[in-house]
Amino acid sequence: MTKPRQSSDLKNPDVFADRHNGPSPQETAAMLETLGFPTLDAFVDAAVPAKIRSGRPLELPAPAAEAEALAELRELALRNQVWRSFIGCGYSDTVTPPVILRNILENPGWYTQYTPYQSEISQGRLEAMLNFQTLVTSLTGLEISNASMLDEATAAAEAMTMCRAIKGGGEVFFASEACHPQTLAVLRTRATPLGIRVETGDPEKFRFTPGVFGALVQYPDTDGVVRDWTSFCARAHEAGALVVMAADPLALVLLKTPGELGADAAVGSLQRYGVPLGGGGPHAGYLATKAAYARQMPGRLVGVSKDSRGRPALRLAVQTREQHIKREKATSNICTAQVLLAVMSSMYAVWHGPEGLRRIAGRVHRMARLLSVGLKRLGLETVPGPFFDTLRVRTTKPQAEQILSLAAARRINLRVYPDGSLGVALDERTGEGELADLLACFARGKACPVPAELAAEAGDVLPPALRRTSALLEHPVFSRYHSETEMLRYIKRLESRDLSLTTSMIPLGSCTMKLNAAAEMLPITWPEFANIHPFAPAEQTRGYRDLVAQLETWLCEITGFDAASMQPNAGSQGEYAGLLVIRRYHEERGEGHRRVCLIPQSAHGTNPASAALAGMSIVVVACDADGNIDLDDLRAKTAEHAKDLAALMVTYPSTHGVFEEDIREICEAVHAAGGQVYMDGANMNAQVGLCRPAELGADVCHLNLHKTFAIPHGGGGPGVGPIAAKKHLVRFLPGHPLVATGGKDANGPVSAAPWGSANVLPISWMYIRMMGAEGLTRATKTAILNANYIAKRLAPHYPVVYKAKNGFVAHECILDLRHFKATSGVQADDVAKRLMDFGFHAPTVSWPVANTVMVEPTESESKAELDRFCEAMTVIRAEIEAVEQGKLPQNDNPLHNAPHTADSVCADEWKHPYSRQTAAYPTAWLHEHKFWPSVGRVDNPWGDRNLMCTCGPVREG
Repeated sequence: MTKPRQSSDLKNPDVFADRHNGPSPQETAAMLETLGFPTLDAFVDAAVPAKIRSGRPLELPAPAAEAEALAELRELALRNQVWRSFIGCGYSDTVTPPVILRNILENPGWYTQYTPYQSEISQGRLEAMLNFQTLVTSLTGLEISNASMLDEATAAAEAMTMCRAIKGGGEVFFASEACHPQTLAVLRTRATPLGIRVETGDPEKFRFTPGVFGALVQYPDTDGVVRDWTSFCARAHEAGALVVMAADPLALVLLKTPGELGADAAVGSLQRYGVPLGGGGPHAGYLATKAAYARQMPGRLVGVSKDSRGRPALRLAVQTREQHIKREKATSNICTAQVLLAVMSSMYAVWHGPEGLRRIAGRVHRMARLLSVGLKRLGLETVPGPFFDTLRVRTTKPQAEQILSLAAARRINLRVYPDGSLGVALDERTGEGELADLLACFARGKACPVPAELAAEAGDVLPPALRRTSALLEHPVFSRYHSETEMLRYIKRLESRDLSLTTSMIPLGSCTMKLNAAAEMLPITWPEFANIHPFAPAEQTRGYRDLVAQLETWLCEITGFDAASMQPNAGSQGEYAGLLVIRRYHEERGEGHRRVCLIPQSAHGTNPASAALAGMSIVVVACDADGNIDLDDLRAKTAEHAKDLAALMVTYPSTHGVFEEDIREICEAVHAAGGQVYMDGANMNAQVGLCRPAELGADVCHLNLHKTFAIPHGGGGPGVGPIAAKKHLVRFLPGHPLVATGGKDANGPVSAAPWGSANVLPISWMYIRMMGAEGLTRATKTAILNANYIAKRLAPHYPVVYKAKNGFVAHECILDLRHFKATSGVQADDVAKRLMDFGFHAPTVSWPVANTVMVEPTESESKAELDRFCEAMTVIRAEIEAVEQGKLPQNDNPLHNAPHTADSVCADEWKHPYSRQTAAYPTAWLHEHKFWPSVGRVDNPWGDRNLMCTCGPVREG
């Protein structure tokens, strides 16, 4: 809510923007002096072209101090009603072990890590992700798993396209009508642009015909019934089709695995392994398959390799970020995962171990058996068949109304099926008292059975043929850490192997690793946000709805668009959703033939991959010598494809870190040819308060809340990628089959939950609320200042590849290292590894220009930290010069051998032509605090040739 304005002497003196922005006023003045400007505004006027500047300032509520913003958000949170939800439908309440809650979810040492592209300083989370992969393969009985997906529904969609790629084509994908409804809806969304026809029905009656390349079944299904899919899988294989099984991971503790039943792939969500409901996300989806299909599997994959000294080391495996390699030929646009949530789920399994999981699953199943017996005593019929934790109760309309009324009096939510029957899905938190309450609701005033008295009749309902007999979680990591002392030390040991923002700046271009303030993070564990089922009735989710509405309004003010959707739960999902909106717009105008998408050659690899998944044909637009879009080539391409032009995808500021002055002309050329402009908002951190995408000519834009709007990267996820659109596109914003959302003529959903990763939206709400218009604008100006300061300081040592006509960069700069290969044999990777010895994560390496580094300091870093980074890069340049001059050999120098581990520096024998001091402490400030990489340089090619992606011969603790 917006508070009335206060007189200046009554305002809270705690200005959050002063804490968010790193440089002090004195530091800002010193950096401006280096750049030759008297004030920050004078610098910005010179650096940001006047022709792109917005004509009006941001109109947002006045900034609130931390305590004030938290109090306002608490008011919003209290509008949510936390009822006990037995809705199920793929979401279950769970108990997050406090040792995991406090030491991982609430710990910046875990949630401020970046994606583990620099594996030597990511060994801790890589091990946790390897544990996740091992957990999934053990549960599913399949040979290989990726390191998590965005949610269950999108995992199913990814599996569908994976099956098609494996089979080399096909037009029909079958999905059981007993799959969760949100999964079926996302499948249809994904299938339509690719020319795939999703057929739904009864699996027993379905007949495989030529053209059917795959099928999806649910295990247990959305009614709770556990079916034996062995014969179905056999029929599919006989017809040449593949089978994907969406499987509940807690049920798999007791049930025969999908692999044993004949499935070729399994998908699902590990949410009920200790991750709060959170209004629908973020949660770790999973996808497992056979080893033969490893190269077709989408998403990230952690693999085992060895380091420079031959010791086991982990890294991301070969197909990771496949869209950057395959671009428009990619079968997936996913370039992220849900790492923080996957880590939590894997640690939940480590904490409980196989026996603990059996106890939890067994108790949940026993509660369901007691409920089943009680319902029968009450004369109620359930859908026949064995079950694990869910029962669908057949009721008349009057019965259902009475039961729901009694449940509401007890603050209990049940699932209401379209035919009026009721669903009850039990979970880890269900106790005897709640079971008695449920039976009382269904008794409708009749004599109610007592749960304890039903035990004698509650026999095992799982057929012997479906009971799990295979081993579960045999690796020692799942049996070692069951005391809190040992678990705490294991978590901390892994944390110590990873560099996060708690150690130093992470200067990754295009990734915006800014401050994730503690006040922003606190609300995500409030029960009013954490314990809400995504399909709870609307009257119970007013807090979330109001928060989403406010956040959408603020984002529209910031971007200039008319409406927004918070549903996409990753930047790549936002790209895809935005392109689907454009596609639908053309179709509704009778121009469905418009399928050409223009994409600059400098674009992020997800752009062409997203366009391909949206059913578009990619035409590449050239860039000029300065890295800008070549206007002549653009005009030629728009003229050539005018009849079929659907869209231009453009990143602004450009992927090369420059404000292109011709952006308005670029957009006008596309509009003149009948196309729409999609703006990739990855670089929005350079726009907020200075210019608006809608005013520049964009029609739809995605925003990375995990970049510009302060949601942390979580070691590689979660992310949130909402889209904002102009009025003519608003009616096509994505909807949802179970919760009213989206535009009047909404596209299908792109994520499983109506508001995607709702649980992390309070972070961005807090950020905007505390910063206010002036604070956000100052942050943008400071980000641009910091980038130009680094570019200026390092220019004598590393030329900047691209600058604008005015000689400045935007919020990031590309440092040129290409000439060093010829003069010294040093490449960008060597510089990246050497920076680890200084306690820094490398900038973005070899993208968008090979053998360069792209540096983005963000506004949150102080001048002192920028100077430390510049000093490190200057020392590295001197080391390169020593190699160039022959003072150090090309094959034995600090860069070639980096990173240097503690044990390598402490080895009895030291034969290198430089000192141990140079290796470990190349600058004086490292003596105050030293981050040690836990492994030497990782041999990535060896790991790809010897692919191993589950726990095995690696250290076990």
